[in-house]
Amino acid sequence: MKITEVKAIRANRYCYAKVMTDEGIYGIGESGAFGALDASAAQIENFSTFLVGNDPLEIEHLWQAMFRGSYFRGSAVMGAISAIDVALWDIAGKFYNVPIYKLLGGKCRDKIRVYGHVMARNDDELVENCKKKREQGYTAVGHLSPFLDEPISMPYDKTHVKNMEEAIRRVHLMREAVGDNMDLCIELHRRSLPGEAVVLINEIVDTHPLFVEDPIPPGNNEAMAYVVQHSQIPIATGERLHTIFEFQDLLDRKAANYVRVSLTTAGGITGAKKIASLAETRMCPIVPHNPLSPVCTAAEMQFCASIDNLLICEYPDPEGPLMKDREHRKCDLVTGYTKPVDGYVPLPEAPGLGIDLVEDVDKRFPALPMPVMCRLNVDGSIRDQ
Repeated sequence: MKITEVKAIRANRYCYAKVMTDEGIYGIGESGAFGALDASAAQIENFSTFLVGNDPLEIEHLWQAMFRGSYFRGSAVMGAISAIDVALWDIAGKFYNVPIYKLLGGKCRDKIRVYGHVMARNDDELVENCKKKREQGYTAVGHLSPFLDEPISMPYDKTHVKNMEEAIRRVHLMREAVGDNMDLCIELHRRSLPGEAVVLINEIVDTHPLFVEDPIPPGNNEAMAYVVQHSQIPIATGERLHTIFEFQDLLDRKAANYVRVSLTTAGGITGAKKIASLAETRMCPIVPHNPLSPVCTAAEMQFCASIDNLLICEYPDPEGPLMKDREHRKCDLVTGYTKPVDGYVPLPEAPGLGIDLVEDVDKRFPALPMPVMCRLNVDGSIRDQ
């Protein structure tokens, strides 16, 4: 079997790779290079000049060639490698007529625990949406910002004391809303400095969150290590890292209790498996990052089934609306997807990825640009959000 074509597909705010073979088997995967999807799409097609004519089942060899043959990497290139890698695993699963996880050493669990997204613009929405997830059967909720999901267009103007007191109060509101039968995954969205993060985290210890995610901006593992060492709640981070070497530095500096690997920018299933094995040597659980379409979720489920050190997986609602298209849902992009039952996603049994893009997805859901957006402080300076 040989690869005959590799093409990029842009639809709504997503970017996919489709790899075709001379036996009629094809596979799909998704790039998570948020904000650089056009560049990632171009790199997917650039890789095609090398990939065409190769055996799609030689996945590790092709992964190494793409990874080591890319002089500069970053999210656009790693997103392209990730999308192609997942597409190759999709082909392999279809070729052998098994779900992908059976080619990764088999299953480590019978179902995958997931946490649902909660977003809110005010306290009432926060409480209501947490309760909705509990009623839907989830045993954990995440994407929970104690700073709320305020519009980026709104200049930031709060005193430190008001910011801290409101955030601490909201976490306690969440706990009161859901009781002790639901875990809270608190998301700070990189909005704090190290000292601020430690103050906030240690004031919500009594609510016993499962973890606090991304308390400070990425890029400085020493600063993140400071937060880890001074916090009484586990810290989950790593979603913006791309290579096993970056994760090695994160773990060497003891800058994470739990690793957030982005399968769609960290090298696909092949790259994520390497990172999970590295984390396993440090007794560090994996909390996969997953903010994308049902194609990403399908790949995450295959990965999660195959690793022992999974803590929980992020699960964006496939029935949520598409960006700037309230008439359609994310699941309208695909044929077939698996919903959680009592907070767990059953293991997929279909061959390969177990999901496909709808026909003419790029025409039915035209690509949307991802403009550079940043929030400003009231004085005009940049604020992380």
